[in-house]
Amino acid sequence: MENHAPNPSVVPHFVSRKSSRVMIAAAIAAVAAIPAGALLAQSPAPYTVVETGQGFGRLQQAVDAIGEGSGSIAIAPGMHRECAVQTGGDIAYLAAEPGKTVFDSITCEGKAALVLRGRGAKVSGVIFQNMAVPDGNGSGIRLEKGNLTVAQSWFKDSQQGILTADDASSVMIIDKSTFTRLGTCEFSGGCAHSIYAGEIGQVRVTRSRFEEGRGGHYLKSRSRRIDVASSSFDDTGGRETNYMIDLPDGATGQITNNWFVQGESKENYSAFISVAPEDRANSSDGLLIAGNDARIAPGVDRNTIFVADWSGDQLAIDDNRLGRGLERFERR
Repeated sequence: MENHAPNPSVVPHFVSRKSSRVMIAAAIAAVAAIPAGALLAQSPAPYTVVETGQGFGRLQQAVDAIGEGSGSIAIAPGMHRECAVQTGGDIAYLAAEPGKTVFDSITCEGKAALVLRGRGAKVSGVIFQNMAVPDGNGSGIRLEKGNLTVAQSWFKDSQQGILTADDASSVMIIDKSTFTRLGTCEFSGGCAHSIYAGEIGQVRVTRSRFEEGRGGHYLKSRSRRIDVASSSFDDTGGRETNYMIDLPDGATGQITNNWFVQGESKENYSAFISVAPEDRANSSDGLLIAGNDARIAPGVDRNTIFVADWSGDQLAIDDNRLGRGLERFERR
């Protein structure tokens, strides 16, 4: 199996900023809170509730056993053609052997392998692949309510990686995860993306990798706050992709110490990062975009913009390393 974990060597080390260090420390703390008890589970069943040791043959049975409570499900290695809908509680979905648990092809409610509308969910060490549904929004995870933490997971060869509904109280944290060959603009309902966050409270992405997009944006977020740090956006193998980061309604927060390369095959190459191109529903005052390295792929001859802004707010754009053909900022 190819290594799906983000390669730290891919992301350059820039001058450390206090805000980035604090953000990454917070992400690490959130990931550390994911129970490690799955490693101790010895049940022969594919799905084991860690706290009780009870095993189940179907993922939905294990989710229903936890119900409105809190618990962890250890998921055995192998190919899983299963899906589940979480309607309550706080549940951790944990690969017993990280990187060897694969959810393939099967979706619930025509949405995703995991449809989440409980109090909260955590996912660690899981691979999601080949998710496709008739409306073009097939995802590894569909977050409809509550908070979500994802760590060391891989989303690939699907219409979308993670898609959320609108929940102003939701916080989504993603750390050390990879998003490969995702997105599509082939359906009448609009484009799908590697990650598409609706109108939620906050999106935090750290130490993660986006690559080989197949349409849409790599990260699109309507959240009030966006924090993206120490991640890589490698578009050299992309096909008909759009922005690296799209904030259609604007946002506060930071985009710091990331690595961007724009490839040749673009549906829209006009900018790397867009701020409020659709609406100004969120303030973007103070949005920090700093310490990033942005390039156009070798052999691609074009001019473009690093940050395109429609918000009219006061952005903080500083200390970014920009390659040939890239202008720092354009107000539109």
